[in-house]
Order: sequence, then C-alpha cells, then structure tokens
Amino acid sequence: MAELLTGDQLGELFHTVRRCAFRLETRDRYNVPNEHPSFEAFLGGHRELDESVSSGPWYDMTRQAAEQGRPFSRVRVVTVPLGDYSRYALWSAQGNLAAGEEIRYLDRDRAARLDLPVRPPVDSWLFDDERVAVLHFDADDAFIGAELIDEPETVEQHQAWRRIAWDASLSRDEFMRSL
Repeated sequence: MAELLTGDQLGELFHTVRRCAFRLETRDRYNVPNEHPSFEAFLGGHRELDESVSSGPWYDMTRQAAEQGRPFSRVRVVTVPLGDYSRYALWSAQGNLAAGEEIRYLDRDRAARLDLPVRPPVDSWLFDDERVAVLHFDADDAFIGAELIDEPETVEQHQAWRRIAWDASLSRDEFMRSL
C-alpha cells in the first residue's frame, strides 16, 4: 500500500477541487472524535441543529465550492433498518445540505445487488474525475488515512460506481419517506 495521506495533505485535495468531488460512503459507522459530543447528544434525544453540525471549516469549504460551481456530493450506502450512527448521520446531513453538498442514500442490500463495493465496504472520494482517494479505517472504524490513486482503470471503476450509486439512490427527503 502507498503512503497514506492525512491532515493537511488530505485537506489540500478538497481545497484544490476544480470541477467536483464525489464520495461513495459505504460504512455503517465512523469513529470521528469531533463528532462524539453531538452523537451522544443525538442519542440522548437532542434533535436541534447547532453549530457542531452546521458550521465549521468543512461547511465553509463546501459552501464556497458550491457557490463557485465545484459541487461536493456523496452517496451514503446504509443498512436498513438504520443503526444509531446511520440515524445520526441522516439527521446531521442537514448541515451538509445547507452548505451546498448533495447527499443521497442507498440501501445496502440494493447496492450489493448492483455490484457496488459494500461487502466489505470501500469508501472513497473521486476528485475531478481524475484521482481517487481510497479511505482506510482501523478495526474501531477510525480513519487512518487515504491512498491517492490516479491509475485510469481505478478512476474509471470509481466513475462507474458513482453513476450506478447516483442513479439508484434517493435524496435525503425521499429516503426518509421510504423508511
């Protein structure tokens, strides 16, 4: 495996997007330390959006990118019925959507039937249809780094997965109505 990008190296990929960034998000849980307080509050019944899920550097960056015609989008593949983290992510997506990111949802069983890489999960970002950052996680679902790949076959595979996932997925509102 190549050297994994983290921190500023990975962040630079998002700041240098010229046309678009797409994430195929296929895990049912992410262990993100800065999410812990809002996740715990959500589990405790707190459902009002506050700054922890609607403002900050990510939202500022995606808002600016959307305004400049460089949209960020993603398809979240989820197991139905939803687990605690997926319910939290569905709720907190309101902040991402308000910042101009488009998020769609796809049931894991349907994704598997479409031959998307969901068992085991493959998470990735496709940048400008030119580079793929394959995300790696440890056994506790914590992000450890991203492997940057620009080989044409890999890029084409991720472009195909994006098309399949996007066409088969539902908007957040449609998905919520389907539950």
